Amino acid sequence: MAKVTFNEDKCKGCGLCVTACPKKIVSLSKRMNSKGYHPAEVVNQDACIGCASCAMMCPDVVITVER
Repeated sequence: MAKVTFNEDKCKGCGLCVTACPKKIVSLSKRMNSKGYHPAEVVNQDACIGCASCAMMCPDVVITVER
């Protein structure tokens, strides 16, 4: 099972990880981070296949994928 974590305070909510996820389990949060952005979050961790597409797409390197 894979685990995806985001450094939410550094996420600028660009949404590239949302479109990159083949399982469609990443979305932008309704809450805001300390910089006023809606950070990305995983809505169904159990469905993650650990492909790391989200992490490879992130321009700010805020995503960690553990297998």
